[in-house]
Amino acid sequence: MSPDVRTPFESTEMSRLANDIGPELEGLIRRIEPDLVAIRRDIHAYPETGFDTVRTAGIVAERLRALGLNVRTGVGRTGVVAEIAGGREGPCVILRADMDALPIHEETGLPYASTVPGKMHACGHDLHTASLLGAAEALAQIAPRLSGTVRLVFQPAEETQESGAAAMVAEGAADGADMAIAFHNRPELAAGRIGLSRGASTASSDEFRVVLQGRSGHAARPHAAIDPIVGAAYVITQLQTVISREMDPALSAVLTVGHIEGGATQNIIPDSCMFEGTVRCRSPQSRDRAEAAFRRVCTGAAEAMGLTAVIDYVRGAPALMNDDGLVDKAAQALTAQFDAPVLVEAGSGFGAEDFSYFSERMPSIQILIGSGQPGRDDRVHNSDYQPDEACIAQSAIALARMATELLS
Repeated sequence: MSPDVRTPFESTEMSRLANDIGPELEGLIRRIEPDLVAIRRDIHAYPETGFDTVRTAGIVAERLRALGLNVRTGVGRTGVVAEIAGGREGPCVILRADMDALPIHEETGLPYASTVPGKMHACGHDLHTASLLGAAEALAQIAPRLSGTVRLVFQPAEETQESGAAAMVAEGAADGADMAIAFHNRPELAAGRIGLSRGASTASSDEFRVVLQGRSGHAARPHAAIDPIVGAAYVITQLQTVISREMDPALSAVLTVGHIEGGATQNIIPDSCMFEGTVRCRSPQSRDRAEAAFRRVCTGAAEAMGLTAVIDYVRGAPALMNDDGLVDKAAQALTAQFDAPVLVEAGSGFGAEDFSYFSERMPSIQILIGSGQPGRDDRVHNSDYQPDEACIAQSAIALARMATELLS
Protein backbone atom coordinates (compact mmCIF):
# COMPACT_ATOMS: atom_id res chain seq x y z
CA MET A 1 0.00 0.00 0.00
CA SER A 2 1.28 3.49 -0.83
CA PRO A 3 2.39 5.38 2.32
CA ASP A 4 -0.01 8.26 1.63
CA VAL A 5 -3.09 6.01 1.26
CA ARG A 6 -4.92 5.33 4.54
CA THR A 7 -7.52 2.71 5.37
CA PRO A 8 -10.88 3.95 6.74
CA PHE A 9 -9.69 2.94 10.21
CA GLU A 10 -6.50 5.00 9.85
CA SER A 11 -8.38 8.05 8.63
CA THR A 12 -10.78 7.78 11.57
CA GLU A 13 -7.86 7.36 13.96
CA MET A 14 -6.15 10.51 12.62
CA SER A 15 -9.36 12.49 13.01
CA ARG A 16 -9.77 11.20 16.57
CA LEU A 17 -6.17 12.13 17.35
CA ALA A 18 -6.71 15.75 16.34
CA ASN A 19 -9.89 15.97 18.43
CA ASP A 20 -8.76 14.13 21.57
CA ILE A 21 -5.05 14.86 21.88
CA GLY A 22 -5.46 18.04 23.91
CA PRO A 23 -5.95 16.59 27.40
CA GLU A 24 -3.24 14.01 26.83
CA LEU A 25 -0.69 16.62 25.74
CA GLU A 26 -1.55 18.82 28.68
CA GLY A 27 -1.19 15.91 31.09
CA LEU A 28 2.22 14.95 29.70
CA ILE A 29 3.53 18.50 30.00
CA ARG A 30 1.96 19.33 33.37
CA ARG A 31 3.77 16.32 34.85
CA ILE A 32 7.14 17.76 33.85
CA GLU A 33 6.28 21.43 34.43
CA PRO A 34 8.39 21.74 37.63
CA ASP A 35 11.36 20.32 35.74
CA LEU A 36 10.84 22.80 32.89
CA VAL A 37 10.75 25.69 35.37
CA ALA A 38 13.99 24.41 36.92
CA ILE A 39 15.64 24.27 33.48
CA ARG A 40 14.52 27.82 32.78
CA ARG A 41 15.91 29.10 36.08
CA ASP A 42 19.23 27.37 35.51
CA ILE A 43 19.56 28.89 32.04
CA HIS A 44 18.47 32.25 33.43
CA ALA A 45 21.23 32.20 36.05
CA TYR A 46 23.90 31.60 33.39
CA PRO A 47 22.90 33.74 30.40
CA GLU A 48 24.86 33.59 27.16
CA THR A 49 24.67 36.16 24.37
CA GLY A 50 24.93 36.01 20.60
CA PHE A 51 26.54 32.86 19.24
CA ASP A 52 28.19 32.09 22.59
CA THR A 53 25.34 29.83 23.73
CA VAL A 54 27.63 26.87 24.39
CA ARG A 55 26.38 25.93 27.87
CA THR A 56 22.73 26.37 26.92
CA ALA A 57 23.15 24.30 23.76
CA GLY A 58 24.79 21.59 25.84
CA ILE A 59 21.80 21.43 28.19
CA VAL A 60 19.44 21.23 25.21
CA ALA A 61 21.43 18.51 23.46
CA GLU A 62 21.63 16.41 26.62
CA ARG A 63 17.87 16.60 27.21
CA LEU A 64 17.09 15.70 23.59
CA ARG A 65 19.46 12.74 23.60
CA ALA A 66 17.77 11.50 26.77
CA LEU A 67 14.58 11.29 24.66
CA GLY A 68 16.37 8.96 22.26
CA LEU A 69 16.65 11.56 19.50
CA ASN A 70 19.49 11.94 17.03
CA VAL A 71 20.89 15.38 17.77
CA ARG A 72 22.96 17.69 15.56
CA THR A 73 24.99 20.32 17.37
CA GLY A 74 27.07 23.18 16.01
CA VAL A 75 24.48 24.08 13.37
CA GLY A 76 24.97 27.75 12.58
CA ARG A 77 27.91 27.67 15.04
CA THR A 78 26.04 26.81 18.25
CA GLY A 79 22.54 25.83 17.17
CA VAL A 80 20.95 22.47 17.95
CA VAL A 81 18.67 20.47 15.64
CA ALA A 82 16.83 17.20 16.27
CA GLU A 83 13.90 15.43 14.64
CA ILE A 84 10.97 13.43 15.98
CA ALA A 85 9.81 11.00 13.31
CA GLY A 86 6.13 10.11 13.20
CA GLY A 87 4.71 6.66 12.58
CA ARG A 88 3.62 7.56 9.06
CA GLU A 89 5.02 9.67 6.25
CA GLY A 90 3.91 13.27 6.05
CA PRO A 91 5.14 16.85 6.08
CA CYS A 92 7.97 18.24 8.17
CA VAL A 93 7.07 20.94 10.70
CA ILE A 94 9.76 23.09 12.32
CA LEU A 95 9.35 24.20 15.92
CA ARG A 96 11.91 26.88 16.72
CA ALA A 97 13.11 28.48 19.97
CA ASP A 98 15.86 31.06 20.47
CA MET A 99 18.44 30.63 23.24
CA ASP A 100 20.46 33.85 23.59
CA ALA A 101 20.33 36.55 26.26
CA LEU A 102 20.91 40.31 26.14
CA PRO A 103 23.82 42.53 27.23
CA ILE A 104 21.79 43.98 30.14
CA HIS A 105 22.70 43.94 33.84
CA GLU A 106 19.90 42.24 35.78
CA GLU A 107 18.14 44.20 38.53
CA THR A 108 15.37 41.76 39.56
CA GLY A 109 16.94 40.50 42.80
CA LEU A 110 15.44 37.05 42.16
CA PRO A 111 17.10 34.00 43.77
CA TYR A 112 17.97 32.69 40.30
CA ALA A 113 19.05 36.06 38.87
CA SER A 114 21.91 36.25 36.41
CA THR A 115 25.30 35.38 37.84
CA VAL A 116 27.04 36.94 34.83
CA PRO A 117 27.57 40.71 35.14
CA GLY A 118 26.14 42.64 32.21
CA LYS A 119 24.12 39.74 30.79
CA MET A 120 20.47 38.83 31.37
CA HIS A 121 17.62 36.89 29.81
CA ALA A 122 15.58 40.08 29.52
CA CYS A 123 13.68 38.88 26.45
CA GLY A 124 12.61 35.50 27.82
CA HIS A 125 14.57 33.19 25.55
CA ASP A 126 15.24 31.06 28.63
CA LEU A 127 11.47 30.54 28.77
CA HIS A 128 11.44 29.62 25.08
CA THR A 129 14.22 27.05 25.43
CA ALA A 130 12.52 25.30 28.35
CA SER A 131 9.15 25.37 26.58
CA LEU A 132 10.40 23.72 23.41
CA LEU A 133 12.12 21.04 25.47
CA GLY A 134 8.76 20.38 27.12
CA ALA A 135 6.98 20.16 23.77
CA ALA A 136 9.70 17.82 22.51
CA GLU A 137 9.20 15.44 25.42
CA ALA A 138 5.44 15.26 24.88
CA LEU A 139 5.72 14.84 21.12
CA ALA A 140 8.35 12.12 21.47
CA GLN A 141 5.89 10.09 23.52
CA ILE A 142 3.09 10.32 20.95
CA ALA A 143 5.36 10.16 17.88
CA PRO A 144 4.03 6.83 16.51
CA ARG A 145 0.62 8.48 16.06
CA LEU A 146 1.92 11.39 13.98
CA SER A 147 2.03 11.56 10.19
CA GLY A 148 5.24 13.38 9.42
CA THR A 149 8.24 14.82 11.22
CA VAL A 150 8.75 17.47 13.88
CA ARG A 151 12.06 19.26 13.51
CA LEU A 152 13.25 20.96 16.70
CA VAL A 153 15.42 24.02 16.10
CA PHE A 154 17.19 25.71 19.02
CA GLN A 155 18.79 28.88 17.72
CA PRO A 156 21.54 31.22 18.99
CA ALA A 157 21.99 34.91 18.16
CA GLU A 158 18.46 36.18 17.67
CA GLU A 159 19.31 39.45 19.42
CA THR A 160 22.30 40.38 17.25
CA GLN A 161 22.61 41.99 13.83
CA GLU A 162 24.46 38.88 12.65
CA SER A 163 21.56 36.46 12.62
CA GLY A 164 21.63 33.01 14.15
CA ALA A 165 18.58 32.04 12.11
CA ALA A 166 20.34 32.99 8.88
CA ALA A 167 23.39 31.00 9.98
CA MET A 168 21.29 27.92 10.76
CA VAL A 169 19.32 28.17 7.51
CA ALA A 170 22.61 28.40 5.61
CA GLU A 171 23.64 25.10 7.22
CA GLY A 172 20.46 23.25 6.31
CA ALA A 173 18.14 23.79 9.29
CA ALA A 174 15.24 24.66 6.97
CA ASP A 175 15.98 22.20 4.17
CA GLY A 176 13.10 19.88 3.34
CA ALA A 177 10.71 21.44 5.84
CA ASP A 178 7.16 22.34 4.83
CA MET A 179 6.01 24.66 7.65
CA ALA A 180 7.58 26.48 10.58
CA ILE A 181 6.28 27.66 13.95
CA ALA A 182 7.93 30.08 16.36
CA PHE A 183 6.61 31.62 19.55
CA HIS A 184 7.41 34.50 21.87
CA ASN A 185 6.43 35.38 25.39
CA ARG A 186 4.42 38.60 25.51
CA PRO A 187 4.18 40.45 28.88
CA GLU A 188 1.55 42.80 27.45
CA LEU A 189 -0.77 39.77 27.53
CA ALA A 190 -1.68 38.19 30.85
CA ALA A 191 -0.41 34.67 31.42
CA GLY A 192 -3.00 32.30 30.00
CA ARG A 193 -3.79 34.49 26.97
CA ILE A 194 -2.60 33.74 23.45
CA GLY A 195 -2.28 36.18 20.57
CA LEU A 196 -1.95 35.77 16.81
CA SER A 197 -1.49 38.38 14.11
CA ARG A 198 -2.21 38.42 10.41
CA GLY A 199 0.31 39.62 7.89
CA ALA A 200 3.57 41.00 9.22
CA SER A 201 4.15 39.85 12.78
CA THR A 202 7.38 41.86 13.04
CA ALA A 203 9.19 44.42 10.92
CA SER A 204 12.41 44.22 8.96
CA SER A 205 15.42 45.62 10.79
CA ASP A 206 18.08 47.54 8.89
CA GLU A 207 20.94 49.55 10.36
CA PHE A 208 22.72 52.60 9.01
CA ARG A 209 25.85 54.62 9.78
CA VAL A 210 26.45 57.91 8.02
CA VAL A 211 29.62 59.98 8.20
CA LEU A 212 29.38 63.57 6.94
CA GLN A 213 32.78 64.85 5.83
CA GLY A 214 33.39 68.59 6.03
CA ARG A 215 36.38 70.81 6.81
CA SER A 216 37.56 71.73 10.29
CA GLY A 217 38.17 75.24 11.49
CA HIS A 218 37.99 77.71 14.38
CA ALA A 219 34.57 78.18 15.95
CA ALA A 220 35.00 81.96 15.61
CA ARG A 221 35.43 81.68 11.83
CA PRO A 222 32.77 79.24 10.59
CA HIS A 223 32.91 80.78 7.11
CA ALA A 224 36.38 79.28 6.70
CA ALA A 225 35.15 75.79 7.56
CA ILE A 226 32.46 73.42 6.34
CA ASP A 227 30.48 72.47 9.42
CA PRO A 228 29.44 68.76 9.52
CA ILE A 229 27.57 69.14 12.83
CA VAL A 230 25.11 71.68 11.43
CA GLY A 231 24.91 69.49 8.34
CA ALA A 232 24.11 66.42 10.42
CA ALA A 233 21.34 68.29 12.24
CA TYR A 234 19.85 69.30 8.91
CA VAL A 235 20.13 65.82 7.38
CA ILE A 236 18.60 64.11 10.42
CA THR A 237 15.66 66.52 10.35
CA GLN A 238 15.13 65.94 6.64
CA LEU A 239 15.22 62.17 7.11
CA GLN A 240 12.01 62.37 9.12
CA THR A 241 10.22 63.48 5.94
CA VAL A 242 10.96 60.05 4.49
CA ILE A 243 8.40 58.68 6.94
CA SER A 244 5.93 61.57 7.00
CA ARG A 245 5.87 62.42 3.31
CA GLU A 246 7.13 59.48 1.25
CA MET A 247 5.81 56.32 2.89
CA ASP A 248 2.30 55.00 2.34
CA PRO A 249 0.65 55.34 5.78
CA ALA A 250 -0.79 51.85 5.35
CA LEU A 251 2.72 50.47 4.80
CA SER A 252 4.59 52.77 7.10
CA ALA A 253 8.04 52.59 8.62
CA VAL A 254 10.05 53.78 11.60
CA LEU A 255 13.36 55.62 11.19
CA THR A 256 15.32 56.34 14.36
CA VAL A 257 18.71 57.97 14.84
CA GLY A 258 20.06 56.60 18.10
CA HIS A 259 23.64 57.90 18.16
CA ILE A 260 25.36 61.05 16.94
CA GLU A 261 28.98 62.00 17.47
CA GLY A 262 31.11 64.86 16.21
CA GLY A 263 33.92 67.03 17.50
CA ALA A 264 36.02 66.93 20.65
CA THR A 265 35.82 70.42 22.15
CA GLN A 266 33.68 73.56 22.18
CA ASN A 267 35.75 75.90 20.00
CA ILE A 268 36.66 73.72 17.01
CA ILE A 269 34.47 72.84 14.07
CA PRO A 270 35.36 69.19 13.35
CA ASP A 271 36.19 67.54 10.05
CA SER A 272 33.35 65.04 10.34
CA CYS A 273 30.19 64.08 12.19
CA MET A 274 28.73 60.60 12.43
CA PHE A 275 25.19 59.44 13.15
CA GLU A 276 23.68 55.96 13.17
CA GLY A 277 20.34 54.29 13.73
CA THR A 278 17.79 51.88 12.39
CA VAL A 279 14.98 51.61 9.83
CA ARG A 280 12.03 49.27 10.46
CA CYS A 281 9.49 48.34 7.78
CA ARG A 282 6.55 45.93 7.64
CA SER A 283 6.62 45.04 3.94
CA PRO A 284 9.28 44.41 1.27
CA GLN A 285 7.90 47.32 -0.77
CA SER A 286 8.21 49.86 2.04
CA ARG A 287 11.66 48.52 2.88
CA ASP A 288 12.95 49.15 -0.65
CA ARG A 289 11.38 52.59 -0.78
CA ALA A 290 12.72 53.61 2.62
CA GLU A 291 16.28 52.67 1.74
CA ALA A 292 16.20 54.46 -1.60
CA ALA A 293 14.78 57.61 0.00
CA PHE A 294 17.28 57.45 2.87
CA ARG A 295 20.22 57.35 0.50
CA ARG A 296 18.82 60.15 -1.66
CA VAL A 297 18.14 62.47 1.29
CA CYS A 298 21.53 61.90 2.91
CA THR A 299 23.44 62.41 -0.32
CA GLY A 300 21.42 65.39 -1.55
CA ALA A 301 21.14 67.27 1.74
CA ALA A 302 24.84 66.82 2.42
CA GLU A 303 25.79 68.02 -1.04
CA ALA A 304 23.59 71.09 -0.64
CA MET A 305 25.69 72.09 2.39
CA GLY A 306 29.03 71.34 0.77
CA LEU A 307 29.49 68.07 2.64
CA THR A 308 30.18 64.53 1.49
CA ALA A 309 28.03 61.71 2.87
CA VAL A 310 29.59 58.27 3.36
CA ILE A 311 26.68 55.85 3.88
CA ASP A 312 26.87 52.36 5.34
CA TYR A 313 23.38 50.81 5.13
CA VAL A 314 23.12 47.17 6.22
CA ARG A 315 19.98 45.10 5.75
CA GLY A 316 19.15 42.81 8.64
CA ALA A 317 16.28 40.40 9.13
CA PRO A 318 13.27 40.83 6.82
CA ALA A 319 9.72 41.23 8.11
CA LEU A 320 8.21 38.06 9.60
CA MET A 321 5.11 37.27 7.56
CA ASN A 322 2.49 35.02 9.15
CA ASP A 323 0.69 32.63 6.81
CA ASP A 324 -3.08 33.19 6.89
CA GLY A 325 -3.84 29.47 6.66
CA LEU A 326 -1.65 28.71 9.66
CA VAL A 327 -3.19 31.61 11.60
CA ASP A 328 -6.65 30.12 11.00
CA LYS A 329 -5.54 26.64 12.07
CA ALA A 330 -3.77 27.99 15.14
CA ALA A 331 -6.78 30.05 16.21
CA GLN A 332 -9.06 27.03 15.96
CA ALA A 333 -6.70 24.51 17.56
CA LEU A 334 -5.50 26.71 20.43
CA THR A 335 -9.00 27.95 21.25
CA ALA A 336 -10.05 24.33 21.57
CA GLN A 337 -6.94 23.38 23.53
CA PHE A 338 -7.21 26.08 26.17
CA ASP A 339 -10.98 26.53 26.10
CA ALA A 340 -10.45 30.27 25.76
CA PRO A 341 -10.59 32.66 22.81
CA VAL A 342 -7.35 33.44 21.02
CA LEU A 343 -6.73 37.10 20.24
CA VAL A 344 -6.36 37.49 16.47
CA GLU A 345 -5.57 40.95 15.10
CA ALA A 346 -3.63 42.70 12.38
CA GLY A 347 0.06 43.01 13.20
CA SER A 348 1.20 46.50 14.15
CA GLY A 349 4.58 46.27 15.89
CA PHE A 350 7.97 47.33 14.57
CA GLY A 351 10.13 44.98 16.58
CA ALA A 352 12.31 42.56 14.63
CA GLU A 353 12.58 38.77 14.74
CA ASP A 354 15.01 36.75 12.64
CA PHE A 355 12.65 33.78 12.47
CA SER A 356 11.72 35.68 9.30
CA TYR A 357 14.59 33.88 7.55
CA PHE A 358 12.48 30.72 7.97
CA SER A 359 9.22 32.46 7.02
CA GLU A 360 10.82 33.59 3.73
CA ARG A 361 11.19 29.93 2.75
CA MET A 362 7.92 28.30 3.87
CA PRO A 363 4.49 29.01 5.39
CA SER A 364 5.18 30.12 8.96
CA ILE A 365 3.59 31.56 12.05
CA GLN A 366 4.69 33.19 15.28
CA ILE A 367 2.47 32.51 18.30
CA LEU A 368 2.41 35.08 21.13
CA ILE A 369 2.10 33.59 24.62
CA GLY A 370 0.98 35.82 27.48
CA SER A 371 3.60 36.14 30.24
CA GLY A 372 2.35 39.15 32.23
CA GLN A 373 2.13 38.77 36.00
CA PRO A 374 -0.78 40.30 37.93
CA GLY A 375 0.14 43.67 39.39
CA ARG A 376 3.16 44.19 37.15
CA ASP A 377 3.62 46.20 33.95
CA ASP A 378 6.58 44.39 32.43
CA ARG A 379 8.21 44.85 29.06
CA VAL A 380 10.92 42.77 27.42
CA HIS A 381 14.47 44.15 27.15
CA ASN A 382 14.13 45.60 30.65
CA SER A 383 16.58 44.94 33.51
CA ASP A 384 13.68 44.16 35.90
CA TYR A 385 11.74 41.86 33.55
CA GLN A 386 9.91 39.20 35.57
CA PRO A 387 7.61 37.05 33.39
CA ASP A 388 5.05 34.66 34.79
CA GLU A 389 6.59 31.18 34.56
CA ALA A 390 3.15 29.72 33.90
CA CYS A 391 3.81 30.64 30.27
CA ILE A 392 6.43 27.87 30.01
CA ALA A 393 3.95 24.99 30.21
CA GLN A 394 1.39 26.89 28.17
CA SER A 395 3.93 27.49 25.40
CA ALA A 396 4.93 23.83 25.43
CA ILE A 397 1.30 22.71 25.19
CA ALA A 398 0.58 25.19 22.40
CA LEU A 399 3.58 24.02 20.36
CA ALA A 400 2.78 20.35 20.87
CA ARG A 401 -0.87 20.88 19.94
CA MET A 402 0.01 22.82 16.80
CA ALA A 403 2.51 20.20 15.65
CA THR A 404 -0.02 17.44 16.30
CA GLU A 405 -2.73 19.34 14.47
CA LEU A 406 -0.52 19.78 11.39
CA LEU A 407 0.63 16.16 11.38
CA SER A 408 -2.75 14.48 11.88
